[in-house]
Amino acid sequence: MRLTWGALLLLSTGLEAAEPPLRFVIADSWAMPTIQVEGDQPTAGILYDTMNSLARHLGTHAEFHVLARARVQNAMAQGEVDIRCYAAQAWLPNLSGDYLWSVPLFEQRNLLVSSSQIPAVVNLQELSRQHIGTVLSYTYTPLQPLFDANQLIRDDARNEEQVLRKLVVGRYRYAIASQWTLDWFNKTQASGNPLYSVAMLQEQAVSCYVRNDPAVPAQRILRTLQKMKVSGEIDAIVQRYVDLQPHAQASGTASP
Repeated sequence: MRLTWGALLLLSTGLEAAEPPLRFVIADSWAMPTIQVEGDQPTAGILYDTMNSLARHLGTHAEFHVLARARVQNAMAQGEVDIRCYAAQAWLPNLSGDYLWSVPLFEQRNLLVSSSQIPAVVNLQELSRQHIGTVLSYTYTPLQPLFDANQLIRDDARNEEQVLRKLVVGRYRYAIASQWTLDWFNKTQASGNPLYSVAMLQEQAVSCYVRNDPAVPAQRILRTLQKMKVSGEIDAIVQRYVDLQPHAQASGTASP
């Protein structure tokens, strides 16, 4: 009996000493290779591998909360989650001082995409009044004046993959997607008819930010992300997905 109670005591002590999980918020508007969501949980992707690796470096595990894009910041503000990744300070100009930002981790390139290969780069100001594929709740700063003037009309979908699929079937002539998503879509779609980038809209460095709360090891998180970036680990994760062959499937394996 003494042995049994001793084992229980050790187990209890170990549980109390364990680090709490890192609670990441995942926007359901993301698509591969950024992240793949099945059911209500991510299973693969650049951010999935990065988040899991960060948690392992900190001696804990990642807990994922998949939410609609419009609910993400509210969840951060209410303390439901602790870390949001793939964001830029320019996208959140009114964010309070209750958050701490990591070093830049990724580059996001937003492109104007067409199903036709156009010889010259498209001049956005010369586009006639038409619908354009966009993601629900996303802000596209370079195009906002054209939306405000009704020169371009948003045709929203839930995520970038859906936006590109609607472009393929002719719902509109142009859509907006990131370089990652466009390249992944062209590698993995079965039709063999690629989509084309016809203009670069915006290039933006993106980071993670963390709630500045005593219950969250914010400084450890930021230092670890910086080490992962400087060491080349994050770039290696990105390269694994960028180099993925068309027939290969993302496995969601751990980063090195």
